[in-house]
Amino acid sequence: MRIACAIEYDGAAYRGWQRQDNAPSVQACVERALSRVADQAVSVGCAGRTDAGVHATWQIVHFDTDAVRAERAWLLGGNANLPRDIRILHVQRVDPAFHARFSAQARSYRYVILNREVPSALMRTRATWERRPLAAERMQQAATHLLGEHDFSSFRAVACQAKSPIRTIHRLQVARHGDLIYLDVEANTFLHHMVRNIAGVLISVGCGERPAQWVAQVLAHRDRTRGGVTAPAAGLYLVGVKYPTQFGIASQGVLPVFA
Repeated sequence: MRIACAIEYDGAAYRGWQRQDNAPSVQACVERALSRVADQAVSVGCAGRTDAGVHATWQIVHFDTDAVRAERAWLLGGNANLPRDIRILHVQRVDPAFHARFSAQARSYRYVILNREVPSALMRTRATWERRPLAAERMQQAATHLLGEHDFSSFRAVACQAKSPIRTIHRLQVARHGDLIYLDVEANTFLHHMVRNIAGVLISVGCGERPAQWVAQVLAHRDRTRGGVTAPAAGLYLVGVKYPTQFGIASQGVLPVFA
């Protein structure tokens, strides 16, 4: 049978989602926990391979097994064998045609910026600190240039292995709440470091280093060297994955919000 799980994790202690030989990963922890419940080896596929230090409130994974367990047994048993910074939120049996990555229609991320003079002692791994005052309205104006289908070569990491840089951004919103700025982005799929590179460019606009129109110029250059600084990983969260309704999987988890 094929099982799907929704997972949340604090990525600060891990070198990313993907299993690695010589570094801790979220995938290895999840597979180890589920294998103990199944009493056999379990290998999971995910919706999005988050980088080192990146968090998730709604990562979707799937795995195949012939171990017969109740959904609640997978949930409770899995969590009993996971470290405290990783939790399985939901478990359901799905159609064998479901694939956590290839069935996904869109993915959503939230990037959190703490914008004040003094960094936070409590949020140092949960949000990116920016001392310079940021104008969220100017950042939103700049963000409109990235909506729709484009060649995002200027916003992909040099080591990105995607065959095509063409991506479609459905939604990109910037909002301020007190000292916090939330950047919410949804796209059909993302390139390596794409959200962090977008955040870096918008921060440059928000602090007045660049005009809003500069974002359109960066996009048109199709050259990563024109794209400015890659924002830190600490403020980035995978918050949602959309699938066809036939699979019956909720599209979003709880958004990270800080007072």
